[in-house]
Amino acid sequence: MIAIALNNINKYYGAAEVLRDISFEIHCGEKVGIVGKNGSGKSTLLKLILGVEGEYSGNINIKKNSTFGYVDQIPNFTDSCKVVDVLNLAFSTQHKIYEELKSVEGELKVMKEEELARALNRYAELQESYERLGGYEIEERLSKICIGLSFDEELLERCFNTLSGGEKTTVLLGKMLLQAPEILLLDEPSNHLDLKSIEWLEEFIRSYKGTVIIVSHDRYFLDNTVTKVIELENMGCRTYDGNYSKYVEQKREYLMLQAHAYENQQKKINEMEEAIKRFRHWGAIGDNEDMFKKAFSMEKRLEKMDKIERPKLSEDKMKLDLQFGERSGKDVVIIENAAKSFGSKVILKNANLAISYGEKLALIGDNGCGKSTLLKIILNSLEGGLSAEDYSLDSGCVKPGSSLKVGYLPQEIEFKNEDSTVLECFREDICYAEGKSREYLAKFLIYGEEVFKKVRNLSGGERSRLLLAKLLFNEVNALILDEPTNHLDIPSREALEETLRNFKGSILFVSHDRYFINTLCSSIVELKGGELIPYVGNYEYYKEKIKKIENEDVETYKKQNVPQCAKNTEQKLVEGRNERKILLLEGEIEKLEKEIEELKEEMNKTDQYERLRRLYESVEELSLKLENCMEQWMELIG
Repeated sequence: MIAIALNNINKYYGAAEVLRDISFEIHCGEKVGIVGKNGSGKSTLLKLILGVEGEYSGNINIKKNSTFGYVDQIPNFTDSCKVVDVLNLAFSTQHKIYEELKSVEGELKVMKEEELARALNRYAELQESYERLGGYEIEERLSKICIGLSFDEELLERCFNTLSGGEKTTVLLGKMLLQAPEILLLDEPSNHLDLKSIEWLEEFIRSYKGTVIIVSHDRYFLDNTVTKVIELENMGCRTYDGNYSKYVEQKREYLMLQAHAYENQQKKINEMEEAIKRFRHWGAIGDNEDMFKKAFSMEKRLEKMDKIERPKLSEDKMKLDLQFGERSGKDVVIIENAAKSFGSKVILKNANLAISYGEKLALIGDNGCGKSTLLKIILNSLEGGLSAEDYSLDSGCVKPGSSLKVGYLPQEIEFKNEDSTVLECFREDICYAEGKSREYLAKFLIYGEEVFKKVRNLSGGERSRLLLAKLLFNEVNALILDEPTNHLDIPSREALEETLRNFKGSILFVSHDRYFINTLCSSIVELKGGELIPYVGNYEYYKEKIKKIENEDVETYKKQNVPQCAKNTEQKLVEGRNERKILLLEGEIEKLEKEIEELKEEMNKTDQYERLRRLYESVEELSLKLENCMEQWMELIG
């Protein structure tokens, strides 16, 4: 069954055409990826499907009564609204039904016999609705989402308004997943998640029964989730079956076939044009009207021919060129017995790490473990003071290598003067001619009038490209990069990968982009429990190693001198959730036992057959629920 069908959609913003003749179908249950360069109209397309975008031409058909889930703008909540309250908004309908159930239960105890039948029917309807909407699985579903997205008890109790933008987006993503709509629209869902949460979300999407449409630049994520890819390019679209890797293969084949067809048609067109010239020449020489007629006929055939567009075999990518300086010493950075805490938050605990010249090292770890802070601690030691904040170690040391010149790309990009133009910002610390500067900026896809845009008006992707331009212009021999692919589209990520692969110096980078990690890194170091655990290999090697360690006997693991970390957030969250669920079950068991006892007392008092039958059915139904609760309670207490 078709969930969504678009036919000949055209969309303009003023006089600017954004989408042209967009047509595709998405079937129920399909997992579809939408890809394209920044500004190609991907988010606009999602909003058209949702019905929140303005005027357009063409037809959009949605399966009747479909429910949508989409995170767009962050809503305002009261200062007393906690994260757990926001998540529970996903169950507002179920909570209303539950409250009504409680109300009817109270009324049943005092009702007269003639009102009781009607009230019992209403109670049965409410119970059926509550069960159908998953009311009895609320705690289980909430626990699953919280574990998957690493929402611990501390975060759940925090005021929503105090969260960062990324944390708010992640919470709203969790709320949307809890609502379980028929059609999920996900716009860059992996942007604010750590690797563990991204992998959980991949599994969630794969097992999701509804339709999922994903806009993403995360190639690894798309490979693991989608079965169809819709590419937006040059305002049009084309559909490919399979995941991202299959799409890349199919597009390459399609472009080669189109290039071959284009060449053949151009050859035929040239031959026809030559024939037309000859016919006209012969007609003029021999005063032969038939030759002119043939020439005219061939011209008409040429005009009516469906012309094949010349395929664009190469994308407009950033053409990056690193100015490599004098090489550094063999040892780039050495961290010895480092310890650092912010209050009760432990970042490093007797941590050790050595980075050698030419090494490309990926730093990974859960959100909030201190990866960005570690980069700033290293920079603080290298530069002798990074900012007003204290990024010096509590104990231990960071030893920089000799002849080290570092370039740093932070996660949150700010410039000295936000009111300057892009061109002024680029030239503020260098002596470089305007023409040469514009030529250099063009390599980063900053063209024409864009160089005169105010820095404060730049998008996240444009800020990244401008800072990369400034950073890579200098003759550095070491790079420290914090989420360098953030806000970059796939062609720009590929260009950055190619450049960094060819960089002769050393690179330490934080990234959640597993495709980027696999392509670039020679080693991985995981920040976990305040320790730095090295793995010599890319992300696939790391995953294999972790799986092997998890499958080994605990005693064998200890003998290998690998430090055993304290229970992770997931284990703590499971334990906390189980304790809460045990308490809820015990309360439910006590309530059910009391209700059953009260119904049995009523059965002993009545001699009306119909009344007795209804009471017996109620006792049977409550007994089944009691048995189910007892089984769950036994499982939880172990």
